[in-house]
Amino acid sequence: MQLEGSCHCGAVSFSLTSAHPYPYQRCYCSICRKTQGGGGYSINLAGDANSLKVRGSKHITVYHAKIRSEGQRRAHTSSAERHFCKECGSALWLFSPEWPELIHPFASVIDTPLPVPPEHTHLMLDYKPDWVEVDAHRGDKQFGEYPEESIAQWHERLGLSRP
Repeated sequence: MQLEGSCHCGAVSFSLTSAHPYPYQRCYCSICRKTQGGGGYSINLAGDANSLKVRGSKHITVYHAKIRSEGQRRAHTSSAERHFCKECGSALWLFSPEWPELIHPFASVIDTPLPVPPEHTHLMLDYKPDWVEVDAHRGDKQFGEYPEESIAQWHERLGLSRP
């Protein structure tokens, strides 16, 4: 599926192909929550990094999250790159060198109509603040941290993969 996305002010737009376009993962970690806002979680997708085309790249800035593990005094810098529009602050996508073939665009900036997922995966719930309510429905999966099932595996399990 071809995905088109853009920031709020229109300075940045992008496109990429995705074989896994269902916005089913809801991440409640502090990084996603604080950089994405919304309902206390963010939703990312998976796309083919080689297909990414960007217009307005001069308006993009990159943030590497500072991560402090429990019991550690010092934070370390994440290798993951969170791309934002430096004009309006819209979070656009995440790239991680651990998975160089993937770009994870945030569903919140995708302009293409996305398919409705038949179930959701709520992850990183151990980091959810008390004010955030988890709107889990029958069939939804919930995890304190990361599930073992990848985005591709979720789509395959439900027969939703697209070439």
